[in-house]
Amino acid sequence: MDEFLTIFGPARVLGVGQITCALLTSFVLCAFIAWIYRKTYEGLSYSRSFVQTLILSGFVSTVMIMAIGNNLARGLGILGTLAIIRFRTHIRDPRDIVFLFAALAIGISCGAAVFSVAIVGTAGFGLVAWYLHLAPFTSRRDYEGLLRFIVETDSASSSTGAELEKFCSTWELIAVRDAVQGTGREYSYHIRLHDPSCQPQLLQSLRETEGVRNASLLMQRSTVEL
Repeated sequence: MDEFLTIFGPARVLGVGQITCALLTSFVLCAFIAWIYRKTYEGLSYSRSFVQTLILSGFVSTVMIMAIGNNLARGLGILGTLAIIRFRTHIRDPRDIVFLFAALAIGISCGAAVFSVAIVGTAGFGLVAWYLHLAPFTSRRDYEGLLRFIVETDSASSSTGAELEKFCSTWELIAVRDAVQGTGREYSYHIRLHDPSCQPQLLQSLRETEGVRNASLLMQRSTVEL
C-alpha cells in the first residue's frame, strides 16, 4: 500500500530555491549548447528561431521533470498530452536533431537535480562538437565546387567530359538550360577535384576547348554548403 501511494501519490514538493537553481542551470547550459551550435553551423539557412528553440526546449523539459517528480500518474498524463499534440516542423539536418536532443537531455538532468551529469555532459558534448567542426577528416569542402560553362556544339560536350575526368575525382550534372545570351546550353556541375591546386588548370583547359565559353568555378568555402 505504501509503495502504491509512493508511485501514484503526490509528487515531492520542491522549494523555491531548488526550482530556481534547476531553471538557471538549465538555461545556462542550454545557452552554451546554442552557442556551440551557432559557432559550428556551416549550412546556408541559419535559423534564429531554432537556436532559441534549443534554449527553450531545455527550459521546458526541466519544468516538466520537476512537475512529474516520481509520480507515475503525472508522467502518464503528460505523455498522453504530448501524444495529442502533433509537431509538423520539418528538421532537414540530422545534426540539428542531435543538438535538440542534447538540449532536452540537459533539461531532464537539471529537472531531476542530477547537475553533475548535466554539467559534465554539456562540456563533453561541446568539446566533441567543436572537435568535429575543426577536424579535417569530417569535411571535403576544399575539394568541392560548382562548375558552370556554355557548350555550343555536341562535339564540345564530349570534350568537356574528358576534361572533367582528367581533373575531377567525381562530378554530377545538376542543371542544364539554354544559354541566356547566344546559342548553346549552359551546364552546371557539382564537382570534386583531385586537388584544390587543379582549379586554374581545369578552367584554362575548358576555356581552350573549342565550342566552350564562359567557364567559371566557384569553390566551396567554410561558410558555404552546396
